[in-house]
Amino acid sequence: MTDDNTDESKRYTGSFFGRRKGHKLRDHQADLMTTLLPALTVDITQPAPADLRQLFDGDLEAVRLEIGFGGGEHLVAEALAHPHIGFIGCEPYINGMAKILVQIEAQGIRNIRLVAGDAAELLNWAPAQSLKRIDLIHPDPWPKKKHWKRRFVQDATLATMSRVLMPAGEFRFVCDIESYVAWTLWHVTRSPAFTWLAERADDWRLPWPNYTMTRYGRKATREGRKASYLMFRLK
Repeated sequence: MTDDNTDESKRYTGSFFGRRKGHKLRDHQADLMTTLLPALTVDITQPAPADLRQLFDGDLEAVRLEIGFGGGEHLVAEALAHPHIGFIGCEPYINGMAKILVQIEAQGIRNIRLVAGDAAELLNWAPAQSLKRIDLIHPDPWPKKKHWKRRFVQDATLATMSRVLMPAGEFRFVCDIESYVAWTLWHVTRSPAFTWLAERADDWRLPWPNYTMTRYGRKATREGRKASYLMFRLK
């Protein structure tokens, strides 16, 4: 999560506003940023492969994307639980990237690739119908109305997501800020591309099965904020 201060530590790239770096990296984290990260980085300055599975070693069934993975708790858990799926994690925050690299190395994870930058640019780069699922978990809510244009969920990004998702692909969204939940529901339900999968209140009040709570999610719970868990499917 980022605050609303304006200084030279912030930048705008595509639809991304946010800090690039926070606390100083530990020595091992800094080492992994120069040794392991280049091997896992998806270079979106080059033409995309026809099939994103080509970014990974081995025979994989499909590829999923997590946008803004923070400390990597959810992304790592999903990659370990689904070894036959390839995962792309996009995170512009350098400290988050360093944290997930430590986990990838320690657990020998082979089915994660990383993008240290703007997810909107990644979505524009990806080929059509190339992703099985896109997760956006506890994104920066930009709570002030004058900053709502900075939220990731916008008509343009939803259109791009509908292009890159496979038929019946899913977009999953988790947030503990009521205004952003309402914003997302309004944008997605009026989109001709997506169907909201909820049939009863618990379908958005409770995490979906086998959901891995993130550190930020636990903090929100401690502070009395209730998250909503929204699942949408491409029509």
